[in-house]
Amino acid sequence: MINTGTNTVTATVAVGAHPLHVAISPNGASAYVADAGANSVTVINTATNTVLATVGVGAIPVDVSISPDGAHAYVANAEAKSVSVIDTATKTVVATVGVESIPVHVSISPDGAHAYVTNAGSNSVSVIDTNTDAVSATVPVGVHPVNVAIF
Repeated sequence: MINTGTNTVTATVAVGAHPLHVAISPNGASAYVADAGANSVTVINTATNTVLATVGVGAIPVDVSISPDGAHAYVANAEAKSVSVIDTATKTVVATVGVESIPVHVSISPDGAHAYVTNAGSNSVSVIDTNTDAVSATVPVGVHPVNVAIF
């Protein structure tokens, strides 16, 4: 953890192998770390800098985003061609959504209704309806998309 006021490291928390992305819950109480080398997401209590849970997800998780209400974490599993949906209260995977080749980024709409997943290997964006945890559309885009911004 880094204190942004002093630009100093205040804590180091051990997570799985090859951590790639961190997302913070809307209330700031938890950090979710995508651990690509461990095929898991580590959940950290930000007040105590302790690990609350390690949640197994699909192969090579590379990105994680939290829904605006803080109820779910969406994890892009690059090798598994899927998105794992974690219930943040129980810290368990409650759904696995198949998407296209090499999903690398997840962004959630401000209203929480949709998750947008860039599929770098298939030049597309999968749109997940978060009420059903199913793909509602696949949008062809340019070559090798790696990020998507929602506004």
